[in-house]
Amino acid sequence: MIRVVSVNVARASLRRIGEAQVLTAIGKRPVDGPVAVRPLGLAGDEQADLSVHGGLSKSVYAYPHEHYAFWQVVRAQARVAAWDEVLAPGTIGENLTLHGLLEGDMWIGDYLRLPHCTLAVSEPRQPCFKFNDVMGFGQAAKLMQQSGYCGTYLSVIQTGTVQAGDEATLVPGPREVNLRELFMARRAAR
Repeated sequence: MIRVVSVNVARASLRRIGEAQVLTAIGKRPVDGPVAVRPLGLAGDEQADLSVHGGLSKSVYAYPHEHYAFWQVVRAQARVAAWDEVLAPGTIGENLTLHGLLEGDMWIGDYLRLPHCTLAVSEPRQPCFKFNDVMGFGQAAKLMQQSGYCGTYLSVIQTGTVQAGDEATLVPGPREVNLRELFMARRAAR
C-alpha cells in the first residue's frame, strides 16, 4: 500500500550557503489538511530555480520515507547530527513524503492515483549544492547519486487536493523507462 506520510511546502527565501546568499525553497515543512494540487504544483509552495525545478513536468517532488533512516545514519556518521536526531518530513526538499513506493518500482509515465488528484512519474531528481547544505555535509549530493535514492518529479494529470494519510495506487504506464535506471544512467553519463 502506498500512503502519503506528509505534504510539505515552502516559500522561496534567501539562505546563506558558504559565502553566498542563495534563493532556495528546499526547506519544506509539513502542513495539515488538504492542499490544493495545481498544474504547476502545490498551493503554498514555490521553487526558487525554475531552470531545474518546477514547470509542468516537475510540478511536485515525491520522496520515499523508507530512505529517511539511511540519511539519518549518514548524517550521524558525518558528525553533523546526533544518532537519534530524526529528520522531519520535507527535509529532502520533497512535497510528498511517501511510504510504500521506491524508485525501482516506478517507470516514466506511470500514474500515481490519489483520492482527489492524479500525478504522473516524469523524471528523477538531480541533486545540487543546496542538498549538500540542507543535509549538512558536502558529499550529500554525491551520495544521493551513488545510492540512487533520488525520489521522483511528478506532473499533474488531474488537479485536486492531497493530504497526509491519503492512499495511492500506482497505475502502470508504458513501462519502457524505469525511474531508478534512468537516474543511474544519467549519473554514469556525467
